[in-house]
Amino acid sequence: MSGQGQFSNSPRGEDKDVEAGTSSFTEYEEDSPFDITSTKNAPVERLRRWRQAALVLNASRRFRYTLDLKREEDKKRMLRKMRAHAQAIRAAHLFKAAASRVNGITSSPPSPVGGDFGIGQEQIVSISRDQNIGALQELGGVKGLSGLLKTNLEKGIHGDDDDISKRKSAFGSNTYPQKKGRSFWRFVWEASQDLTLIILIVAAAASLGLGIKTEGIEKGWYDGISIAFAVLLVIVVTATSDYRQSLQFQNLNEEKRNIRLEVTRGGRRVEISIYDIVVGDIIPLNIGDQVPADGVLVAGHSLAVDESSMTGESKIVQKNSTKNPFLMSGCKVADGHGTMLVTGVGVNTEWGLLMASVSEDNGGETPLQVRLNGVATFIGIVGLTVAGVVLFVLVVRYFTGHTEDAYGAPQFVGGQTKFDHVLDDLVEIITVAVTIVVVAVPEGLPLAVTLTLAYSMRKMMADKALVRRLSACETMGSATTICSDKTGTLTLNEMTVVECYTGLQKMDSPDSSSKLPPTFTSILVEGVAHNTTGSVFRSESGEIQVSGSPTERAILNWAIKLGMNFDAVRSESSAVQFFPFNSEQKRGGVAVKSFQPDSSVHVHWKGAAEIVLGSCTHYMDENESLVDMSSDKMAELKDAINDMAARSLRCVAIAFRNFEADKIPTDEDQLSRWVLPEDDLVLLAIVGIKDPCRPGVKNSVLLCQQAGVKVRMVTGDNIQTAKAIALECGILASDSDASEPNLIEGKVFRSYSEDERDRICEEISVMGRSSPNDKLLLVQSLKRKGHVVAVTGDGTNDAPALHEADIGLSMGIQGTEVAKEKSDIIILDDNFESVVKVVRWGRSVYANIQKFIQFQLTVNVAALVINVVAAISSGDVPLTAVQLLWVNLIMDTLGALALATEPPTDHLMDRDPVGRREPLITNIMWRNLFVQAMYQVTVLLVLNFRGISILQLDHKPNAERVKNTVIFNAFVICQIFNEFNARKPDEFNIFQGVLRNHLFVGIICITIVLQVVIVEFLGTFASTTKLDWEMWLISIGIGSISWPLAVIGKCIPVPETPVSQYFRINRWRRNSSG
Repeated sequence: MSGQGQFSNSPRGEDKDVEAGTSSFTEYEEDSPFDITSTKNAPVERLRRWRQAALVLNASRRFRYTLDLKREEDKKRMLRKMRAHAQAIRAAHLFKAAASRVNGITSSPPSPVGGDFGIGQEQIVSISRDQNIGALQELGGVKGLSGLLKTNLEKGIHGDDDDISKRKSAFGSNTYPQKKGRSFWRFVWEASQDLTLIILIVAAAASLGLGIKTEGIEKGWYDGISIAFAVLLVIVVTATSDYRQSLQFQNLNEEKRNIRLEVTRGGRRVEISIYDIVVGDIIPLNIGDQVPADGVLVAGHSLAVDESSMTGESKIVQKNSTKNPFLMSGCKVADGHGTMLVTGVGVNTEWGLLMASVSEDNGGETPLQVRLNGVATFIGIVGLTVAGVVLFVLVVRYFTGHTEDAYGAPQFVGGQTKFDHVLDDLVEIITVAVTIVVVAVPEGLPLAVTLTLAYSMRKMMADKALVRRLSACETMGSATTICSDKTGTLTLNEMTVVECYTGLQKMDSPDSSSKLPPTFTSILVEGVAHNTTGSVFRSESGEIQVSGSPTERAILNWAIKLGMNFDAVRSESSAVQFFPFNSEQKRGGVAVKSFQPDSSVHVHWKGAAEIVLGSCTHYMDENESLVDMSSDKMAELKDAINDMAARSLRCVAIAFRNFEADKIPTDEDQLSRWVLPEDDLVLLAIVGIKDPCRPGVKNSVLLCQQAGVKVRMVTGDNIQTAKAIALECGILASDSDASEPNLIEGKVFRSYSEDERDRICEEISVMGRSSPNDKLLLVQSLKRKGHVVAVTGDGTNDAPALHEADIGLSMGIQGTEVAKEKSDIIILDDNFESVVKVVRWGRSVYANIQKFIQFQLTVNVAALVINVVAAISSGDVPLTAVQLLWVNLIMDTLGALALATEPPTDHLMDRDPVGRREPLITNIMWRNLFVQAMYQVTVLLVLNFRGISILQLDHKPNAERVKNTVIFNAFVICQIFNEFNARKPDEFNIFQGVLRNHLFVGIICITIVLQVVIVEFLGTFASTTKLDWEMWLISIGIGSISWPLAVIGKCIPVPETPVSQYFRINRWRRNSSG
């Protein structure tokens, strides 16, 4: 299959899979409240509208896993109140401090409490909460506070178990009390809120009272207790299923909250859980990080924090260690980097108090849930109508004397039948009608989405994908394109410097410093040591541990081999100003002032090779002299960059320049605004970093292409590096594909007009040297062309694209907290193969729901038709209330458990993506449903009217009861056989993989055992009688015909155009003619 052409004209290519329906992206007028194609960022009014339109029997259960609109409003109100309260406290404190200064009064915070530390919890919390800079300075500033907390500002705390234990005892742990999950009994209570079940309980109570009064206590209690027991069974099984789902969601929420981060302990950086942070910890902060606890800034460069999560104001606050050092837990680092000293954790922080008071919400309905509520509402209205007709017919037949008892005599004779008997008979009629409603209204249909999503999310965790938004799991099944990063996603992210060019020449060995002049090496290692967010730890035994991003680690390891002593180099000079690496600028810089007498200042830059090289005007020769960068030398170096890039190496240039110390601002405010000079640079080195492709990525890309999902690479790397990796991964089929617009640079794409971008966006396979804004523009263009777009991202600047995309996929290892928060799914291992697994699971969700719909509607149609026809024709129904409740349990809770938890198969990736407006019930499903329902209805109605003679029961006692028991038994067994058919709606081999789904096999076995128990041992309760082996064989024989019938049915061709399309066309014609 070609990697191109196939995708150029249609968002989904040519749709060959009949089950998936048509591929049209035609926009229909949104005249239905249930027509919501995407719930991501949907307006609240739109969500409220479909809830009001839904026919619901049990709102507390039906809407449990949708967004609680009222609670959402309450949460926002509470946040505003807490923010206002915090600001009022700070304002009062500032006013008090100002008044004290005017009056010459010095206020002091609470006095320290004795213990292992020189400061108590109350005092440190007071300073941090009130942001009391005066009190902090009285303690000697950050340095004095660190001494009281027994923290080394460079090496952190000792970090042994005893030290951690003392700190938790003195200052608390970084956890907050969480509201307990709902108990099992709460779910029992919610399951019992179903309106029809309440009516049935009332009917059971009336039947019990009347039965005892008319037939005595020995026999009169059977009917009432039978119905009550059946209702209780439905409630308990439903509550158990819901409770299990709730526990799964709780576990997933714990995973979402458990952020992993680095702290400095014992001189080395170690990764710990956010819950394990203690007061006194030293934590490095970089762009996109979440501030994990309250603290004060130890040191930082251009550190800016977004405090909107706490203050409610979208304002970026600049932080420095003297005037504004306080950092609030829960805020995000918007720019720069620094280190912080933790002063408050858990409920001693405003964020902790906020989290303790705001409970976790699993809210956020999915488009499939909304659509299924529409289906359930339509079926429910039909069911209510049918139940109403049945009730009317049965009541009329009863009072006109056409309803006969077991002996053939009329049940009601005017003026003769006692009132108690009439009331008892009417209760029985109402019970049957209400039970028909129970069977007809598929309450479990929308909840089946939650069930399959809960199952899928748990399994996806094992496949290294953490779902943050329920709807993303299902939307991924509709994805038509994936815009993927290169580094770490398509490649291994295991970087090594394998090639190096200095201003002199290409080095024979990139690790050898023997031919490098000493001054050159000294300046180079100074730049590497200071211009980094990574760190190097050397243990007492001499073992070296390098931390930081993969690129930083590769360059630091290379510099160590050149002879760099990280700590020694950093101790000889200090960073004056810092320009953090920026994905827009593609470079980062630092100004370093030496502690030597000459106080020289070097401005070091590091970044994308061709960009940094473009700012270089000199290079250093073997005599350590600065030589002008001639055009020939520039061309030679550019050729070297292209050569390395063509071999899929990431090219990074390192350069510096001298700067006059007296021109550096001395005022802190001016210094924070000082822009590092980036012109007139001296080139030191260009290194080529190898990052191999992931072993299985080519197969994964091919699998996506076969499944109608186009993979596009969007990377900040050199266009030649991107091309080389794309060819290696299979994103580009050959060199002939590597031309515009298939292969394009970000700056070229962004220079086009919106119409031009929309015209070429579908042809783009690789975008090199792209900025996060280019990625956003590409996503917007693809969405305008009708695509369902999945985007991977790891940086803070990727947040807009992740938010805009239909599915945002952030990286669990390299991703920043800002990116993760904006994403819908976190790929825990940063691996593209995991992204493809998410696509399979997304398709599996949709397929499983369709299987369940087909199964449930078959039962619905058959049960309704059988009871309606029998009621109208004979005034009696073959399936009693208790039997119908058992059928409801099979098709609702147990059916959903069996079919909604089918694992994904390879067949799912052989079809094109599921269109967002494609019908839920496809033509294949209608065909299967019609074949099975018509068979069941025909056979069981024949048994109802001619069963006694066909089964040769004419001369047997209880012939009518035996016949009705056979009908009930055959009906249930038909559903058991049909459950197998529903597993594979469009495949002949319905048994493939059945033994791997242990839950399915278990539920089938449980259903069979319970059916035997009901028929053979619970006859009094279920209105059944024991059957001999012949009747059991007949029942099984009737059910088993479902299998060959399904095979014959699958040979019947179905039209390409969905049935629902004809109704839409007719409705459109009526509207247009009107």
